[in-house]
Amino acid sequence: MNQNKFIEELNKINIFPTSKQLEQLEKYYELLIEYNKVMNLTGITKKEEVYLKHFYDSLTITKVINLDKELELCDIGTGAGFPGLVLKIIFPKLKITLVDCLNKRINFLNKVIEELKLENIVTIHSRIEDYGKHNREKFDIVTARAVAPLNILLEYSIPIVKVNGYFIPLKGNLNNENNYNNALNKLKCSIEKNEIFNLPIENSHREILLIKKNKKTNKLFPRNNDQIKNNSL
Repeated sequence: MNQNKFIEELNKINIFPTSKQLEQLEKYYELLIEYNKVMNLTGITKKEEVYLKHFYDSLTITKVINLDKELELCDIGTGAGFPGLVLKIIFPKLKITLVDCLNKRINFLNKVIEELKLENIVTIHSRIEDYGKHNREKFDIVTARAVAPLNILLEYSIPIVKVNGYFIPLKGNLNNENNYNNALNKLKCSIEKNEIFNLPIENSHREILLIKKNKKTNKLFPRNNDQIKNNSL
């Protein structure tokens, strides 16, 4: 996906990036490739693939929610900043918190934030189970991309979502995940929308869930912390 195709596909989902935002994404890409030489940030390095599988893919979250608002959003297991850092570039009104357990990735994210002169975005070096214990009902939106099975994600994410707020996981395919309904019921939340589509060009399957938190919940975290994977796609 070259930049022209990137813009064309974004326009189809009602995103119209400015020249400044496109310059910021280009700088982000350059930093990603530079830092990836010395640390494992992503296995995807070709420019056309980064624009498709990281930048565009991150922005498909807008298929289920309007982000052009002053909302508090937390991206758990953010890895190299997908989707949270991309969302901040395109939707500057958002107040973003990026949480990741590896300090080297936090250092990279801080460098990108500094270079792009982004405001109202913070990084947190923490495991989500530790961060969640002290930040309950804090965010309007919590999202996660390529992090863990949905039933595990729910138990980590829902406690930090405000009542009537949303958890929005970006998934590849939910066909192999059929054990999350119990977690939905326990955590007093419901699926408002399941957007199923294919990425342009390569046609890989994607699903985005809009999950609403209906009531306040007790602390519920998975027992097996190893089930949260490092987001290093």
